[in-house]
Amino acid sequence: MARMRVGTCSWKFPSWAGLVYSASEGIDYLQEYAKRYETVEIDQWFWSLHRPGHVSLPRERDVLAYRRAVPDAFRFTVKAPNSITLTHFYRRSKRDPLVANPSFLDAGLMERFLERLTPLDRTLGPLLLQFEYLNRQKISGGDELRDRLAAFARDLPRTHGFAVEVRNPPYLKPDFFDFLADAGLRPVLQQGYWMPPIAEIYDRCREAIGRHPTVVLRLHGPDRQGIERKSGKRWDRIVEPREGELRAAVAITEDLVARGIDVFVNINNHFEGSAPLSIERFRAMAGS
Repeated sequence: MARMRVGTCSWKFPSWAGLVYSASEGIDYLQEYAKRYETVEIDQWFWSLHRPGHVSLPRERDVLAYRRAVPDAFRFTVKAPNSITLTHFYRRSKRDPLVANPSFLDAGLMERFLERLTPLDRTLGPLLLQFEYLNRQKISGGDELRDRLAAFARDLPRTHGFAVEVRNPPYLKPDFFDFLADAGLRPVLQQGYWMPPIAEIYDRCREAIGRHPTVVLRLHGPDRQGIERKSGKRWDRIVEPREGELRAAVAITEDLVARGIDVFVNINNHFEGSAPLSIERFRAMAGS
């Protein structure tokens, strides 16, 4: 039976004391988190590409600690390292030349990353491949990305689910979601930044998205810095209510689950100001 899992993007926020945690410090945050929620997104291993010739991977002690903190039924969604999804290294200045990343969509590096995650195997949900906005300097267009992704996907182990998030709005058409299904990849719908509303994408691509066994919704706000100013980076209250966007996410989730599709909903503090309170609002709208 299909199901939805709703959780947050990361978890170690002392200002969640009283909402999620028994105290703001001196506790095992993840262990307490897992008593309230069924899933969480790990993003700390995304920032792995520091300079040419140097890629960082998860530390064994962290992976083991995370596994010990959660029950067997818990599921992590994990953002794959940006050393795999960046076409080029970050530049300090726009005047600096672009330097190609030799690890872009490197299946061997993904294999090494998965080896580090072995202790999490039973609790691993989708692994997220997040791509930045790709201009013509970085990739020739959607066709090239598909070709590179198809070759990459052929070498991925079928024991894991891999989900793709792109930030080029023109790519998000039915044929793109059909391509992902044919390649054995899952879709990620991102609410926020400069992306079109997920309700608009879903209405346009519902049949193609419905081909997938799993869909990931990631709810982020459009203005990260703005909401950080409003909240003072204390994530214990709603500072920017997004009622319509939440209702749209609930409607999409309910439609997918009714069609036999598992859904992971990952909500960020930057969406409304407090991910735990957004989850409460989401659940109330869903009647769960």
